[in-house]
Amino acid sequence: MSGRARLTLASWGATLMAAGALLPLVKPATWIFTAAFVLALVSGVGTLARRVPLARPLTLLAQVAVVLLALTVFFAREQAVLWLIPGPQAVSHAVDLFQAGAEDVGRYAIPAPDTEGIRLMLVGGVVAIGLLVDTLAVTFRRAAPAGLPLLALYSVAAGLSGGGAGWLWFLLAASGYLLLLLAESRDRLSQWGRVFGGAQRSGRPGSAVASGGPAFAPARTGRRIGAVAMGVALVVPLALPGLSGGLFGGGGGEGGGGSGPGGTISAVNPLVSLQDNLRQPEDREVLRYRTNARDTSGLYLRLVALDQFDGASWKSSVRPIEDVPKQLPWPEGLAQNVKVSEVTTNLVASEAYQQRWLPMPYPAGRVDISGKWRFEPAGRMLVGDEKQTTSGIRYQVSSLDVQPTSGQLAAAGTAPEKLRAEYTKIPASLPADVKATAREVTKGARNDYEKAVKLQNWFADDGGFRYDVEVSSGTGVQAISRFLKDKEGFCVHFSFSMAAMARSLGIPARVAVGFMPGTTQTDGSVSVGIRDAHAWPELYFDGAGWMRFEPTPSRGSTPAYTRQDTPSGTATGPAQPEQSASAQPSAAPSASESCTPQMKRLGDCGPDAAVAGAEADGSGPNPLTAVLLTLGALVVLALPFLPALWRTRVRARRLGPGGGRGPEDLAARTLAVWQEITDTAWDYGVEPDESMTPRKTAARMVRLGELRGEPADAVHRVARAVEEVLYAPRPVPAAGLAEEAARVRAGFHASADRRARLRAGLAPRSAVRLRWEASARWSAATTVWSVRRHTLVSRTASLLRRTPREAG
Repeated sequence: MSGRARLTLASWGATLMAAGALLPLVKPATWIFTAAFVLALVSGVGTLARRVPLARPLTLLAQVAVVLLALTVFFAREQAVLWLIPGPQAVSHAVDLFQAGAEDVGRYAIPAPDTEGIRLMLVGGVVAIGLLVDTLAVTFRRAAPAGLPLLALYSVAAGLSGGGAGWLWFLLAASGYLLLLLAESRDRLSQWGRVFGGAQRSGRPGSAVASGGPAFAPARTGRRIGAVAMGVALVVPLALPGLSGGLFGGGGGEGGGGSGPGGTISAVNPLVSLQDNLRQPEDREVLRYRTNARDTSGLYLRLVALDQFDGASWKSSVRPIEDVPKQLPWPEGLAQNVKVSEVTTNLVASEAYQQRWLPMPYPAGRVDISGKWRFEPAGRMLVGDEKQTTSGIRYQVSSLDVQPTSGQLAAAGTAPEKLRAEYTKIPASLPADVKATAREVTKGARNDYEKAVKLQNWFADDGGFRYDVEVSSGTGVQAISRFLKDKEGFCVHFSFSMAAMARSLGIPARVAVGFMPGTTQTDGSVSVGIRDAHAWPELYFDGAGWMRFEPTPSRGSTPAYTRQDTPSGTATGPAQPEQSASAQPSAAPSASESCTPQMKRLGDCGPDAAVAGAEADGSGPNPLTAVLLTLGALVVLALPFLPALWRTRVRARRLGPGGGRGPEDLAARTLAVWQEITDTAWDYGVEPDESMTPRKTAARMVRLGELRGEPADAVHRVARAVEEVLYAPRPVPAAGLAEEAARVRAGFHASADRRARLRAGLAPRSAVRLRWEASARWSAATTVWSVRRHTLVSRTASLLRRTPREAG
């Protein structure tokens, strides 16, 4: 394989290895195969163009053209001319797809679904980086600066994951860059052999190549840039802000949604991150509350409502927000003749729980909270403004416990036309079997209420569904159809499937996301953990408003108004506070003075102690451990290259500029160059013979190393300079000794076969001097220690012999 071919392959591999850090951001990660194929096309076209050869700008232009054609085939084939050539419609479609991808990046939590827009951004970005790396490393023969785009690719991935790109991904990216540097160095060394050996390549008159002048050695520069790039790659992710977080994770920041231009709000879709929270090995506490409600089984803490279903996912609408009023508006659609009671709840979030949606019982009527919070009226949600998060926040919510009877829900009138039009929209791509199943399940129902109850009971009890958090999540129409067929999933599948089927029956529906009521503790407070994250459908009934349903089996509680034995009742007056012993809850949950491990595990030590205990038990990664493991892995990978690195350093020290210009310094420099030439011959199989004179040693090197021409003459010139230094009374310093050593090394490289070259580069024979030096130092150290030990023993024995006589 030629040097350029190795360099091309190394550039392709280094780009894909750096792109590996993007794999955890999107599921499934099949986009990497598309990127690898397009990058292979780019590398192949570059190889052909350079072999023609084309001018460097034309090579780059040909590669760009191939990239455009390939991306057109993959992402805009239907809009292209002849399914290949990107015309105006294809460009317009690509722009729309890119904009959709940018919106998806801001909407979804990590790992995001593999939408067409996100796929285009990932493939296009990786291919652009790969094209730049190929141009720098192969076309312009500058592999060291190619580490900068690779570093940018890894840093973007690390930043999007909140600095959490695993150390294995960093190790993979760093290894790719090192392989690229090694391939480039080997290619340059092979060029030196052709230039200075017998088979010279043509060069421009007067150039260093044609005249046999000193060659440019990039190895030292490449190592320095590589070290700097890898060091920056370790530091940059720690400095970048976390861009993930979702609605349940610990990295709120910008990730939880927020106010946008013009006083609007858009939310991250939490359905993707919800499954990861349910899979947590330890139920980390996110908040704790006290309430005056006698029964907390229905006190769901709602974060956000997802009211748009476009066929690919459920998401929250972009709506105007306003300042939080003292008294929130009366719930939409709730009539005065429906029984309600007022519930007061005091909540405190743990310091580790950071996100921008405020968990509240629904429907909230009044919220007492400090900080910068805004109110979204349609979903009755509070969202933090200007980086306001829930971390450590304490607040009080007065909410309504709505208790309609089954008769009232059955007699509900038609929803307002505007609301009905918005909340019964279903995509045209919704499979027919979903609608048919909804009609089949609700056969015989006389009204929307009975249809809703039949749907809920079918999912929760009668349909044979099984709750399984390990099932791969999905939010599109195909996921619904697959879920109805396989009948296994978790709350995400149950909630959006029931909501979609309700809409297909003309019932206004949306999906709510938040937390289940939590677990009551021994001190009367209620602890809500990360595994209490939940999703459920809300259906609208005129006169009662938005009502919660629970289709997920073994999770949550079935609302009383959906049970067969629901007691009928008459209308009550306006909402009245419910009386109980805890009608005036304390401002914050209390913690016991002493906290045993068992109490900490149960969450009885308060939210801060519980969260601290979870972190101490290793629920989060330790940055120091990750750095140490990374350094350890790099050391292990570097061990096979230690002889080559040591040899390179010794060569640089011997041939580098001397420290002085005196006779002794010049003599030492001449002998160092001769030692380097001797070791170079040894690396290529010519063992040194210390008994021979420099002149005979030179003749032996030329004969055994099969040196010809300029390299052979260079050996004899250096040998004469050594003899003059050793034997002349006033030696005349020779000039250009380092260049002479370079010519000799190039001659040995040119005359050696492939195996000898590889052995000389990776496992040089002269590296045995390192072992000799270590052995000599060890012998000297043991000798010194033996002498000291003998002296100490002698003195001790002398003192012991002297002591009895002195005592007598």
